[in-house]
Amino acid sequence: MLVRVGPLPDDALDAASAFHASEVQRLRSADADVITCVFPPAPHDHTDWRRAAIQSLARAIAPRRINAVASDDDAAIAAAAVYLSAAEGVTGQYLPLDGAGAGKVV
Repeated sequence: MLVRVGPLPDDALDAASAFHASEVQRLRSADADVITCVFPPAPHDHTDWRRAAIQSLARAIAPRRINAVASDDDAAIAAAAVYLSAAEGVTGQYLPLDGAGAGKVV
């Protein structure tokens, strides 16, 4: 199950507060065994709070699984969701995606 969150404030502390106020209960009560939370791309100062939130949610909803990706690339999000749904041992991960890839190896 894909769950898109946001929009969230630009400031990392404000974004974390908004996420916890408006999204955590929705994610906890989602009726799915595997949840992929989709965050919009954000600067690096959002990484720690996002990772901590997803790790905490993973512990709270076990044995159900939750992971998160950060992207606005629908193809990359879909590919990650397929992978995560089949990766039975993976939970509590935060994965910023790069749909363009690393580029050509020189």
